Amino acid sequence: MGARTKYRKRALDILFESESRGLSADGTLADRLEVNDPPVNPYTVSLVEGVAANIGEIDALLAEYSVGWTLDRMPAVDRNLLRIAVYEIKYLDDVPDAVAISEAVELAKELSTDESPRFVNGLLSKVSQVKTKPVPPSEPTEPSEPSEPSEPTE
Repeated sequence: MGARTKYRKRALDILFESESRGLSADGTLADRLEVNDPPVNPYTVSLVEGVAANIGEIDALLAEYSVGWTLDRMPAVDRNLLRIAVYEIKYLDDVPDAVAISEAVELAKELSTDESPRFVNGLLSKVSQVKTKPVPPSEPTEPSEPSEPSEPTE
């Protein structure tokens, strides 16, 4: 398991624990940092804090593009895996979308239901497509009327 995979898994543990306890997304982060067993890497902290700071927008994207599944209906592991991956896709330029998706799918295979990897892959692929969708060109404006040539002066 690669280093960043471990950091993502640790972030998932913290997000899952916070949600299970009815706290904000980063509600148990301070406790985990204090105990630091297993150690909490700075990348883990940035993921948890990033998800917590942007959870409204992240959850709105997930709700919009998950077909047939509300956030409440998703397994908690999947919901939090998706939050981490959407945060990486949308807000971190140094993580390629394909890597964020692949990592989330692998963690879903390891930690969630048999159907979860396919669901996670499909939903994150859609979020990635929407994020990189080119902005349509603005409406062309009417060309301005050429000004009348001025009279030559002598």
